[in-house]
Amino acid sequence: MYTLKDILYAKSIAVVGASNNPDKMGYTLLKNIADGGFEGPIYPVNLKEDNILGIKCYPDILSIPENIDLVVISVPAVIVKDIIKQAGEKGAKGAIIISGGFKEIGNYDLEMEVLETAKEFGMRIIGPNCQGVNYTANKMCATWPLVKTQGSIGIVSQSGTIGATIELWAEKEEMGVSCFASLGNKSDISETDFIEFFAEDPNTKVVALNIEGIQEGEVFIDTIARTSQKKPIVVLKPGRTEKGIKAVASHTKSIAGNDKIFTAFCKKHGVIRANDITELYDFCKITAMSKKLKDNKMLIMTSSGGAGIIATDTAEEIGIEIAPINDKLKKTLEDILPDQCVLSNPLDLTGDATAERYEKALKAVIDDGSFDFILTIFGDPIPGAFEVINKVKSESDVQIIVSYLGGGDVEEQEVKLMNKNSIPAFPTPERAVKAAKALLQLKI
Repeated sequence: MYTLKDILYAKSIAVVGASNNPDKMGYTLLKNIADGGFEGPIYPVNLKEDNILGIKCYPDILSIPENIDLVVISVPAVIVKDIIKQAGEKGAKGAIIISGGFKEIGNYDLEMEVLETAKEFGMRIIGPNCQGVNYTANKMCATWPLVKTQGSIGIVSQSGTIGATIELWAEKEEMGVSCFASLGNKSDISETDFIEFFAEDPNTKVVALNIEGIQEGEVFIDTIARTSQKKPIVVLKPGRTEKGIKAVASHTKSIAGNDKIFTAFCKKHGVIRANDITELYDFCKITAMSKKLKDNKMLIMTSSGGAGIIATDTAEEIGIEIAPINDKLKKTLEDILPDQCVLSNPLDLTGDATAERYEKALKAVIDDGSFDFILTIFGDPIPGAFEVINKVKSESDVQIIVSYLGGGDVEEQEVKLMNKNSIPAFPTPERAVKAAKALLQLKI
């Protein structure tokens, strides 16, 4: 029996249902595999075409002269079983079945026939009714959209759209992902298989899960519990409300389960629970870049008094302590900062603050040692912000989290540098504070 690793590290791919028509899914899949830089041979399969995208095409899988590791399938459901049989005879190790028309519309028997055929040859299946897989370490984008940036977030999602959104955000910020996988109906390979793979994958630092229903029960729970001792896990599980549970059932015919029990399980094992897509991304981003926080005391340093107040409110609401500045630190700050600065927590460096002023204040706070982490808010175009944060970070173990807003083109440039250099930067104070809370929930 082959494994998920055999699929993700495939050395050759056949695309069945490949097309020269840009409106067809088979065109998109083939193009993304090719444009993504896949380094092995690619074999389009289409009975009516001689070549697609300049690549020689074959009428069927058995006509391909060389061995194939992986088959990506986008054809009508009724012929998928025959394709799997041909792939098995050709020695394929796995298949990604994009095609819908299986149990999600009541065709349970057809889905089981496909699975049983694959088992005869030891093949593994992702899908059917899925959006495919992008494993950036192998430059294998057998999905859409095309995302090439290699990063450290491993995403597995029943909803293709949600997973794709996370990887697109990560690429926009030049962080990238290690993997994006859309599971669809989960006839064979499930979240559990991916979690086990991510636990040992050197390219993955944090595991992101979007799950609607859990089919494997104890095996899933055991895998999550073991993996959370090695790497951070962030979970977005829709179906928290009565109507949400019904929506889950209609989407992929899954059982959402008892949300209170799942919440308690996450808390016990240090699994971070996200309530929406933005939190899923933010929590993955910060845990991929940061270490577990030991203390609950946060200092807010800002050039925007209003943004500092918002950060304070958010911290208070979610249980992060905004501790007062002690007299010794206050005296130090009085000696190095202009008179207009507000020496409290939040520490308001005021609207004319420069990167140099931030550097002086940061070093004073870090030397004092009263705070385990600092939220640094840049509320204006402040050139040199990255350089200062990067320098201070390299000289201290204190966790620095950044919120940068209102800075226009300067902000865009500075934030890009921060995210590329493992300094978590967020566009609003609220998102930064909530992300910081995630670091307090880690077990490792």
